[in-house]
Order: sequence, then C-alpha cells, then structure tokens
Amino acid sequence: MNVAIGSDHAGFEFKENIRRFLTEMGIKTEDIGTNSKASVDYPDYAQKVSALVQEGKADFGILICSTGTGMSMAANKMRGIRAAQAWTPDIARLSRQHNNANVLCLAGSFLERGTAQEIVKTFLNSSFDRGRHERRVSKIMELEGHR
Repeated sequence: MNVAIGSDHAGFEFKENIRRFLTEMGIKTEDIGTNSKASVDYPDYAQKVSALVQEGKADFGILICSTGTGMSMAANKMRGIRAAQAWTPDIARLSRQHNNANVLCLAGSFLERGTAQEIVKTFLNSSFDRGRHERRVSKIMELEGHR
C-alpha cells in the first residue's frame, strides 16, 4: 500500500506524527509537504495529494490542516476524489465502507494523536462494501461527469 500525505502549516507537526506512524505500520508514504510551520495555502497540498490518488500513484491520500474542513473542500473539487473528514474511527470505517472514500482529512488542531492514529488505521484497513452503496457512489461520480 502507498499513501500520499500532505498538510498545511497548521497540520505540519501532526502530519509528521502520522507519517511516522504509517512507516511503523510498514506502509509506504509519499510526503508531499509542507515541511515546516511557515504559512502555506492548503489547496495546493490538497491538489498534490489528490493528483497522486487520481493517477494511481497512491492508493489513498491523507490530508491534515487545522480543522480538516479546508482540505476536504479542496480535495473534493478534484475529479474522482472522495475525501472524508473523520473525527472518529467509526466515521473513518463508514466513509470507506459506504462511500468508498479515497482521501482521509484530519483536524490536526482538534484530534488527540492516539485517536488520529486509530482513525488512520481504521480507514486504511476498511474496504468498500459495494452492494447498494455502489449505486450511491456512482451517483456521486455522475455529478462530476463520470459515466
């Protein structure tokens, strides 16, 4: 499994923690930045991570900003991206099972590190249930022009 990970300045330290956690789990990561607390624009990093997922160069993406909201909004503008903002492991699991989410967005300023690690682990270890959910995900894809 290959996971692209990125953050803005507010999520930088949190990203570093999650990146180390993924490495300890034996998961290959591609860190696209940012690499410091210097102010940057989160849409730039949402686009970079999402592009790697779109191109099949990453199986999943993880984006971190202060609230997770800006990253989610930006990533969901990208064709084929289904970014989910998760605050609990259950939400992460359901985002994969029901929505086939391929990008996870985290609130670096509001989540405890242990909780975030459980969210990440749950997200990556959950799979799409298909069945009735396929119809719904297809409708999402139709909204962006997929057929």
